[in-house]
Order: sequence, then C-alpha cells, then structure tokens
Amino acid sequence: MTQSFDAALRAFAPALPLAVGLSGGADSTALLLACAARWPGQVRAIHVHHGLQAAADHFEQHCAALCARLQVPLAVQRVDARHAPGQSPEDAARIARYKAFEAAAQASQAHAAIQSIALAQHADDQAETLLLALSRGAGVAGLAAMPAQWQRGGMAWHRPLLKVAAADVRAWLQARGETWVEDPSNSDERYTRNRIRARLLPALGAVFPAFRDTFARSAAHAAQASELLYELAQQDLAAVGVPPQIAALQALSGARQANVLRHWLRSTHQTTPATAQLAALQRQILACTTRGHRIHLKVGGGFVERRGTGLHWYNPEGFGPPPA
Repeated sequence: MTQSFDAALRAFAPALPLAVGLSGGADSTALLLACAARWPGQVRAIHVHHGLQAAADHFEQHCAALCARLQVPLAVQRVDARHAPGQSPEDAARIARYKAFEAAAQASQAHAAIQSIALAQHADDQAETLLLALSRGAGVAGLAAMPAQWQRGGMAWHRPLLKVAAADVRAWLQARGETWVEDPSNSDERYTRNRIRARLLPALGAVFPAFRDTFARSAAHAAQASELLYELAQQDLAAVGVPPQIAALQALSGARQANVLRHWLRSTHQTTPATAQLAALQRQILACTTRGHRIHLKVGGGFVERRGTGLHWYNPEGFGPPPA
C-alpha cells in the first residue's frame, strides 16, 4: 500500500551515519530535510554534478545553500555523464551517479564512515521503471524494478520513499514552505521516461486509481521469482561446470538451460545475451550431437564457441580468451 511521507520516514531505520543523494529536486530535498531533522549530526549529502546542462551549476548552488542552512556536510562529485554510442543517456547518467556516490562515501572514511546511502525515488518512479521494463520486453529481473534495499560497495543502500506518491512528497514540502529546483530535462518528452510520466501515469490514474499499489505488488512478485531463478542458476552452473559442458546443458530443460546460460554469461563474463542470440545458441546446443559440430555465435559483447566438450566465451577486443 502507498504510504504518507511521514509514515515512510518513520519506518526508515538505516545504519548511521547516513548519506542522502541530493539532486536539488523535490524528492531528494524532502528526504534530506526529513533525515537531517530526525538524525541531527548523523547525515551528510552527496550532490552529483553531471555537467550536461546549463542549469547544473544552479542545482549545485541550491544544494549548497540548503545544506548550509541545515548544517549538513555536502560532498559535490563532478562526473562525465556523456553516453557512449548505443547507450541511453539515462543509463549513462545513472551509472555515473552510482560511481560518484560510492566515491564520495569512500572519501568520508577518514572522518565518520558512512554506513548507509538513501536515494529519493518514489512510487511514481517505480511505476515508470516497471512500464519501461515492460516496453523493452524485460524478464523477471527487469520487472522487479527498483529494490527498496540492497548492499553495494560495503554499504547498505535504501529507497525509503518507494511507497510514497510523487504528489505527496511535494505536498509535504509545500506544507513547510520549502522550495526545490526543477530539472528542465524532466519535461523533455524525447526521453521515454518523461513521456510515461506526462502521458501514461495520468491515464493510469484515471482508469486504475490504485495502480501504484498494484504495480508495486507485481514488481515484488517478479523480484521473488528472480531470486528463485538466481538460486536455481547457481545450482545448475555448479552442475554443468565453468566453462559449461555441452552434454550437461543438453540434459536440462529449455527453460533451465536458458537460465543457466544467462547466469554464466553475466556472472563470469559480465555480458548479457539478447533474446535472439540466446535462442540461436540453444538451437546449436541441441544440434550438437557429433564431434565435428562447430559452434561460433555472436552472444552479448563477444562470441560463444565450442571447444572440445564445452562452451567458451571471448571478446575479440581483448576481454576473455582468444579463439583457439
């Protein structure tokens, strides 16, 4: 069920000291204000300066003024968030932000080691993430959307506002006479997430008023299914071996075979196969009944080939073993 802003903060119990990711927007401004009031002297702020738009300096100035008023230490991390060819701008910015948060947290170790980091994504963000995953044909891992808690880089990460509607966050700020900055890129409908926010969420609210709750339940079910698939993949990978043995793969059902192949490629080689690539690889595994059957397929960021009785993955640009 969606929560009020105050109820969400009452339920939030992070290990301290706590760092709050502060963009200067309404959501992170509200989160910092609430956390600083609840745990005085135990909260820091981290602002990531992406350098992608003229307003970035204004965002930093707002954050500096807010933190000075609250007497909260502020770390500003400047990053190069330009996207690589074939990469979405949103993905590039997100990756840069996480690296910046971790760098700022590591830099704090000389003072008071940060134990937790809080990010301000809310229920509307979660719904947008689920809709984006559906639009891309994601599996259960993608449909799980954003977790409320996870571990990364030796710290606990939290999203305490995931059950709070965006409108409730802004109402909380307005009731206290607080201001925030609006990122002009949030209204740019060239970005899919912004089109979802501007067009789909209002339509969903009109037809399905409780969509935030029902979407959150679906994401939770997907997260549970994803965890089970991960556990099964670990067991199957131990059985088929690394590198995977073709005969052992052939003994698995198609679904388990696909699951363990994805896990092998992601966990061992940090690459993700496209659906069509994985299907082609499975067809070749099924057809591999003679010693002379050759397998050499583009999969993820490299190639899978048969060597003897097993499968090997390599990247011709230097990542992974070269072809024999």
